[in-house]
Amino acid sequence: MALNTFQRLRELDFGYQVLAALYLCERMYPNYELFHQVTGFGDPQPLRGALNACWDWSWQGKKVKVNFSRWQEKVDDITPSEHGHDMLGVYPAMDACTAISIMLQGFIDKNEADLVSVAKVSQAGVAKFLELTEGAEMEPDARRQMLREHELAVYEIEVQQALVDFLEAMQASKAPPSQAMVRQLQEMVVTEGITNIGMERDSES
Repeated sequence: MALNTFQRLRELDFGYQVLAALYLCERMYPNYELFHQVTGFGDPQPLRGALNACWDWSWQGKKVKVNFSRWQEKVDDITPSEHGHDMLGVYPAMDACTAISIMLQGFIDKNEADLVSVAKVSQAGVAKFLELTEGAEMEPDARRQMLREHELAVYEIEVQQALVDFLEAMQASKAPPSQAMVRQLQEMVVTEGITNIGMERDSES
C-alpha cells in the first residue's frame, strides 16, 4: 500500500523534514502579509525574520546561532485571533503563524512530529478556507465531497507530494541539505506563484 504524504514525511531524515516544514511555511506566509495589509493588524517582519533565520540554519546548522524560542515569542505576539477580526482572512493568517510556531517548537525539541504537523496545518487550512467560502451553504455530504475533490484541496496534496518526491531524491543521493538546495526550494515557492489557498503571491515575498 502506498504511503500517504504524512507517512512519507515521517520517513525522511530530520534535516529534510526541516526543509519540508520551511517550504510549507513559506507558502503560507503571504496569507498573513495580505491580512496585515488589509487590516493593519500585526507585523509580517517577525514571520519573515524567523523564516530567513531558519532557512540559514537549515543548511549551516551550528555555524549560525538561532534563538528559536525568541523567534517563537515574536511570532506568537503577532498572531491574530478570530475573536477580534470578523473576516475570512484571519484564518489563513492564523494558520501561517501557527505553522511557523509549531515548526520552531520542532526545532527546539528536535521533534519530528511537529515538523510533520506543519503539513497537516497547511492541508487543514485549505479545508477550512473552502468550508467557509464555497462550502458555507452546502449540506454536510456535499461539503465533504467538495473538500475531497476541489482543485485547491487536490493541488495542496499534489504540492506536498511533489515536495516529498524532491526531498526523497535528495536523501537517496546522500546529498546533505545545502545552500544550493535551499535556494532551489525557495525558487520553487516563488515560481509556484500562489499560496496554499490559491492567493497570488508578491514575487518579492
